[in-house]
This record gives sequence, C-alpha cells and structure tokens, in this order.
Amino acid sequence: MARSNLRIYRGPSEKSAPVRTASKVGNPTVTVNVGEVLPLLADAVASRRTWLSDFEDDEMTISADLYEVLLAYQYYRHPAA
Repeated sequence: MARSNLRIYRGPSEKSAPVRTASKVGNPTVTVNVGEVLPLLADAVASRRTWLSDFEDDEMTISADLYEVLLAYQYYRHPAA
C-alpha cells in the first residue's frame, strides 16, 4: 500500500499577510499585493461572477506607474478604426 504524503497547513507566511487599516472615512481597508488579487479577479471576471457588480462603484488606489501602464494598454488594445 502506498503511503500518502500529508502536510500540515500553517496558514500564510507572516510577510505576505494582508495589512488592515482604517481609511479616512472609517471604512476598513486591506493592503495586499497586486499579484494576490489579479488572479482572483481575472477568474471572477472570466466566470462572470455576479458579486463583482457589488463593487463596481468602489474606488481603488493604485500606484501612478501602474495607472500609466493601464492607460497605455487601454489605448493600444483597441484596434484601429
């Protein structure tokens, strides 16, 4: 009989744990790496999850360089008319 290899899950490492803070209006916020969020959001969009519409009007703070890259991507993504 083959042995099964079981491992104990000890949770996320401490340096990758999200940081929860209070924003100016008192709403709790969490600071996470973009690499943690993007795969989840991409999957939710591809799967057409309805809960995404609950957050359509929420604001998001991103770095200026990411914003510039997104603007360039948006511009070059559209095919020429």
